Amino acid sequence: MANSFGIDVGTQNLKIYSGTNDEITNIKNTIAIVNKNQVYAYGDSAYSMFEKAPETINVTFPIISGVIADFDNMQTMLFQVLEHDLKGKIKGSDIVVAVPTDITEVEKKAFADLFSKSKNKPHSVRVCEKPIACAIGMGLDVSEPTGVMVVDLGADTTEISVISLGGLVLSELLPFGGNQIDESIVTYLKRNFNLVIGKKTAKQLKEEIGSAIEGRGEKLTVVGRDVVSGLPIEMEIESDTIYSAIKTDLESFCTNVKLILEKVPPELAKDIVHSGIYLTGGTSQLYQLTELFSQVTNIKVNAFENPQESCAKGLGQVLSDGKFKTYGYNMKSRIFK
Repeated sequence: MANSFGIDVGTQNLKIYSGTNDEITNIKNTIAIVNKNQVYAYGDSAYSMFEKAPETINVTFPIISGVIADFDNMQTMLFQVLEHDLKGKIKGSDIVVAVPTDITEVEKKAFADLFSKSKNKPHSVRVCEKPIACAIGMGLDVSEPTGVMVVDLGADTTEISVISLGGLVLSELLPFGGNQIDESIVTYLKRNFNLVIGKKTAKQLKEEIGSAIEGRGEKLTVVGRDVVSGLPIEMEIESDTIYSAIKTDLESFCTNVKLILEKVPPELAKDIVHSGIYLTGGTSQLYQLTELFSQVTNIKVNAFENPQESCAKGLGQVLSDGKFKTYGYNMKSRIFK
């Protein structure tokens, strides 16, 4: 379907499905501002300035904990990406935006308002529950009377959902994700090794040598600041050190998955045991996380190949496939009826 966009506005990444070329654009959801309201850079180039910019340049993330914290900058960035980078026309287009389930109707409406309250009015703006879009994007038939469990591990939030017959039977939005893991690494290295590192370096350690199970046996040399001398220092970090840093966070993930499983009705639990748990979201790429969840739940865990893009892919199908069209709904009819 030409001139249509499926938009997954994540805390860390902005993913946009374009109906014109059937492709997904995935960039950092970051904007750099100068003079209080002037856009200096956005996307990946703005993210490269994070923790490096002078005081005159304010590098911000417009989404915090899954909701819009900076409406104007988020709208500005979206329009820049859609109209300049993707050469799309918002006027007259069909748009579906993914929204987390466990947020208020007003917070959900803000996602639709990014477009409906703009000068260039789209033809239609619909929203789709994020867990359902993720499940569709992973190739699951959500309309069937079978239980599907989706765990979406994002940057600031983790959404655990059970879907059946096109609706959410259970859903819980937890206020922690990959960013909390990064912060745990920063805190642990400072406390135990007198090493101060930035969040970007912590993210690199998590992605390159981090593991959900002990004993990966990798090493990485990073540069930080020595707390004692105050000078820059190089230090070799082992993967088991990173495991120790994030162990409590991993236990928290596992506990919450188990709590949701305990609430699942018996007939749906049977389906979940048969088909397994589906992991998606950027944080699900942590090494051996699927094995950890399998050990804890005794249920097989399915990982998606491009977990960051499963939601945008699902939104593309909501736009183009009549079978899934009803999963995108209009906010006005929901709030004012």
